[in-house]
Amino acid sequence: MSQINKLKILNDPIYGFITIPNTLIYDLIQHPYFQRLRRISQMGMSYLVYPGAHHTRFHHALGCMHIMQKAVQVLRFKGVVISDEEETALYIAILLHDIGHGPFSHAMEHSIVEDVHHEEISMLFMNRLNEEFEGKLSLAIQVFKGDYHRKFMLQLISSQLDMDRLDYLKRDSFYSGVAEGNINSERLIQMMNVENDLLVIEEKGIYSVEKFLGARRLMYWQAYLHKTSVVAELTLTKILKRAKELAQKGQVPECSKPLQFFMTHKVTLEDFDNDILDKFAQLDDFDIMSAIKTWQFHDDFVLASLSKMIINRDLLKIRMVSEKVENSEVEVLKKRWLLIHPMSEKEAEYFVFRGKIKNQAYNKAGEPIRILKKDRTVEDVVEASDQMNLKALSKPVTKYYICFPKVLLGSLD
Repeated sequence: MSQINKLKILNDPIYGFITIPNTLIYDLIQHPYFQRLRRISQMGMSYLVYPGAHHTRFHHALGCMHIMQKAVQVLRFKGVVISDEEETALYIAILLHDIGHGPFSHAMEHSIVEDVHHEEISMLFMNRLNEEFEGKLSLAIQVFKGDYHRKFMLQLISSQLDMDRLDYLKRDSFYSGVAEGNINSERLIQMMNVENDLLVIEEKGIYSVEKFLGARRLMYWQAYLHKTSVVAELTLTKILKRAKELAQKGQVPECSKPLQFFMTHKVTLEDFDNDILDKFAQLDDFDIMSAIKTWQFHDDFVLASLSKMIINRDLLKIRMVSEKVENSEVEVLKKRWLLIHPMSEKEAEYFVFRGKIKNQAYNKAGEPIRILKKDRTVEDVVEASDQMNLKALSKPVTKYYICFPKVLLGSLD
């Protein structure tokens, strides 16, 4: 029997040393399903804007587990009873929370499978791993689904101030170089407590929460919803849509076998059996990029043109405006494009289109961030804060966009 040391220490540029707490966690990290996350980018196409943003979901998941360890330490120190089984369940649930992400993370969420969210695929992976690990993930799955009686545990994994957000803001800020997104996650964790089975932040940590919400808003506008990231991700989804369209006509564009399967089959949540889940587990960013490199030379003008845009970072022009873009504006640009490149109206929609994006740093209708006051009363952070801008941060901001080929640039003037 091989004597592998499973209590490894990993070096992370954000937190320094990360320890793997037990052998079960080590075995999960070593599993091919989890190792696949090394090949899934955390920030999708944002590296086209911020060249350093090449970090992966693997980095992020380990970072989340590390700060969950810190949170468990802090809560236990403050008298919150967390059993060893519950502790391991929290580590497993946060480690696997993103395991269902497809290639380029959110960019292609609905392009490969039909209306299936990554959370649902994460659940399928967790159930499958639970079978393989003889039920050792059962408690983690209960916590992840919100079925466990201790509500604060779900809040540590999924809420408006969870370990997921605490890691990705700090990590994405570091790798992108967008300094405004940097948050003091250590301070926020030190201020955590549990009151009436709910996760709360002690009153003296309120300024750190305000900073966290402000940083989240700035990261969305400057990084995740940066106009170039938006147009690159839209182009990526349109490339796959076109490839699927050609595949359904029997002209399957050359690509890897797993990608070919998802292009030629309509896969819904109900279709996900073990065989399809394994095919999905073989998909990563490399399948998409190698396909796009091949497709730039395809006979189909639409597929080839869109693929070249990604490969050469010569993207469509995107204009962000505060008012809704009129359909007439789109039609004018479409007609001008058709004069340059004759094609069907439907094909022209791949090059000229409109849409909208929304950013809301704090959702008052969702699970609130609760502030524990000195008199032991609990208040929503918006009410507890003396900062007027927190009320503004809880209002959704919508921006509208129109995308079109750069050759039409003079047409909007």
